[in-house]
Amino acid sequence: MKKSAGKQLTVAEDAKAEVFSFGDPIAMLDKSEIFDYLECMPVGKYYEPPISFAGLAKAFRSSVHHSSAIYVKRNILVSCYIPHPLLSRAEFSKWALDYLVFGNGCLEAKKAMSGKVLSLQSALAKYTRRGIDVDQYYYVTGYKQEHEFAKGSIFHLIEPDLNQELYGLPEYLPALNSALLNEDATLFRRRYYKNGSHAGFILYMTDAAQKQDDVDSLRTALKNSKGPGNFRNLFMYAPNGKKDGIQLIPVSEVAAKDEFFNIKNVTRDDQLAAHRVPPQLMGIIPTNTGGFGNPADTAEVFSRNELAPLQARFMELNDWLGMEVVKFNNYKIDSSGDQPK
Repeated sequence: MKKSAGKQLTVAEDAKAEVFSFGDPIAMLDKSEIFDYLECMPVGKYYEPPISFAGLAKAFRSSVHHSSAIYVKRNILVSCYIPHPLLSRAEFSKWALDYLVFGNGCLEAKKAMSGKVLSLQSALAKYTRRGIDVDQYYYVTGYKQEHEFAKGSIFHLIEPDLNQELYGLPEYLPALNSALLNEDATLFRRRYYKNGSHAGFILYMTDAAQKQDDVDSLRTALKNSKGPGNFRNLFMYAPNGKKDGIQLIPVSEVAAKDEFFNIKNVTRDDQLAAHRVPPQLMGIIPTNTGGFGNPADTAEVFSRNELAPLQARFMELNDWLGMEVVKFNNYKIDSSGDQPK
C-alpha cells in the first residue's frame, strides 16, 4: 500500500499543466501582395491583362445584385445617350457594358481610304489585347486566332489601375468575394432542396423491446412510402416500448444553422456599397416600415454622384476624334412619363 501511495505521489509530482494553441487563423489575403509585383506579361505581339477577363465575364452573372447594379448604370446611360451617325445607340450600349464590367471599353474607328471616320464599332474588351506597340491592338479569341486592328484605329477607355497603365480594372473588384459567396449560398440552398433534404428525417431507435422482425417491417413500410403521396401517415405499435425508444429527428433542422439569410443580406450590402447604386433603383423591396424614401430624390443624387462622372469618362472619345460624338441628355424623373429623345 505504501509503494502504491508512493507511486501515486510520484506521478502527481511529475505531472504539470500544459497550455498550447492550435488552428491558427489564416488570413484570406495572405501572400496576395505578390500580385502587386506582377506586370502585364507580354505574349508574342501583345500584352495579357493583369486579371482574367474570362473570369470577370463568368462572375458577372454570379449574383443578381452584382449584374443588376451594372445593368442599371448601363440602361440609364443608354437612355440619356443622344445617338450620332458615327456611333449608334446599340454600339454605345455594348461599349458602356464592356467598360462597366471589365474596366475597359474599346471602339474601332472604321475609316475610308481618305482617312475619314465612317463609323465606330465596339470591340469586345474580353478579347481585345494591347500590343507591344501600345498604339497597336489585337483581337484574340484563342490560340493562334488573332486579328490585327489597323494601327491607331482603337480608342481604349480604361478605368485606371494603381499597378500598371496598359489595361483598366473595374471598381467592384473588392466586392467579388461577396458576389461569389452570395452565389455559393444560393447554390447550396438549391441543392439542399433538390436533394429533398428539407423533407427528410432520421429515425433513431434505441428501444431494446423491438425485435429484428419489427425493425425490418418498419424499414419496408418507410421504403414503400416514397414516391407520389410520400407525405402520408405511418402507424407503429410498440408493446412495452419506452417514451424515447423511437425518435424522429428532422434533417431540415440544419437549415436554421447555415445562416442563409444573413449571408445573402450581408453580401448584398457589400455589392451595393461597391457599385454605389441605391437599392430602390434595383427593385429591392425594403424590409423596414419606413422604406427607402423618395425615389426621385435618390435618383437625383445618384445622377449627380455617379452618372455625371461616368458620362464625362465616355465623352473622352470626343477629344480622341476631334469632334463631338458622345452627348447626353440630363437624367431626370419626369412625372408625365415622357423621357427626352
